[in-house]
Amino acid sequence: VLYWVGCAASFDDRAQKVARSVALLLQEAGVDFAILGTEESCTGDPARRGGNEFLFQIMAEQNVETLAGYEAEKKTIITACPHCFNTLLNEYPDFGGQYDVVHHADYLNGLLVAGKLEPKHAVQGRMVYHDSCYLGRYNQVYESPRQILEAIEGVELVEVPYWSKQQGLCCGAGGAQYFMEETGGTRVNTKRTLQLLDTGATTVASACPFCMTMLTDGIKGEDKEEDVAQRDIAEILCEAVGLSERKAVPEAAE
Repeated sequence: VLYWVGCAASFDDRAQKVARSVALLLQEAGVDFAILGTEESCTGDPARRGGNEFLFQIMAEQNVETLAGYEAEKKTIITACPHCFNTLLNEYPDFGGQYDVVHHADYLNGLLVAGKLEPKHAVQGRMVYHDSCYLGRYNQVYESPRQILEAIEGVELVEVPYWSKQQGLCCGAGGAQYFMEETGGTRVNTKRTLQLLDTGATTVASACPFCMTMLTDGIKGEDKEEDVAQRDIAEILCEAVGLSERKAVPEAAE
């Protein structure tokens, strides 16, 4: 297994906690995995979404060459970023990169079903799951994140009325808007945050580093950071299994 870490988990402190949780869970399940380290580059997704097709193609070709050097076509690639997931799975074939790519929601749920991970500890809370656009509408991955949460004792999973799954509202980062400022009307991340808060949830769960940032900002904007947590499904599962992301062994970060 090749764990594609992604830009967010390489440079953002908050996303790094998610990456450590994923690494701990893979170790706990006995998965033989490695990362590319400094050889990993951005997939080019933000460049393509921002309209710089030339830059995207350069990055894609470089990454395909790097992955070929490690015979990645014979391995499973997992990633905790739906943007990386979508690009590697659906866009790199145009550049000669045909890979078995799995998002961490599906992979971790598979480990649960296989009995390789056991959520022994209850995690109390009313939780609502936010569907990432690139995981949900683009790739139809809706159930595995929810099944992970439902497998944990103490979790009360609720849904946003109507604005869920196929109708789930974007977090506001789509189309490279993550790197821009909205100039008119109510910010999209504020609209989505209010929908999630209206469920009465004490935890907003997600499975995307872009969504995590936008929803965290939205919760802070509503002065709810003391009452509502924003966590990735891997972090919640890590707690349920009885692991601490702070104890990730050095090998997982090299």
